Amino acid sequence: MPTLQLQQFLQSTGAISAVQAVEISASFSLRHLSRHDFLLQAGQVSDTYFFISRGLLRSFALDPDGTEVTTGLAGPGQVVFEVASFFNRTPSLEYIQALTDCEGWCLSYQQLNELFHARSEFREFGRGVLVRGFAALKARMLATITESASARYEHLLQAHPELLLHVPLKYIASYLGITDTSLSRIRKAGGKK
Repeated sequence: MPTLQLQQFLQSTGAISAVQAVEISASFSLRHLSRHDFLLQAGQVSDTYFFISRGLLRSFALDPDGTEVTTGLAGPGQVVFEVASFFNRTPSLEYIQALTDCEGWCLSYQQLNELFHARSEFREFGRGVLVRGFAALKARMLATITESASARYEHLLQAHPELLLHVPLKYIASYLGITDTSLSRIRKAGGKK
């Protein structure tokens, strides 16, 4: 039986009632990932809409030199999937990998589309989630232009303090668009939060 956490997420945009959330959550399947397991690898078509109830996942891509660049970090209460690959049915350029043991609830592309067509409230919910995701991506992009690296680090710590407990600093540095050395300097200056 899907968790209350998933049902609350389904209600988070205001488009789905508590009763509808219970009904819709029944379509989700429980999935476990062990640390280092891949939810998605580059070259595959993203087919899993994954709501995280426990654990942390990292999205990353490879630059032309083969260096991993962290593009996303996601934890409990968030959804992770590669949006362009999922909706366009094209091979992904990104990997999504578990940083810790994870548990979550998932829908396939086909199941998600069936719910979109069958339930107008789920369509509204989906639109709300995509708008929030786009706004967060835009804010992150603008922050890399308008804020210092230390300010970006502080905002990440305030929003997601659990990351420092489970995410290697090299991934956090990559996510922030800075070097490991720069992150070490920022942490030292701030008292190693």
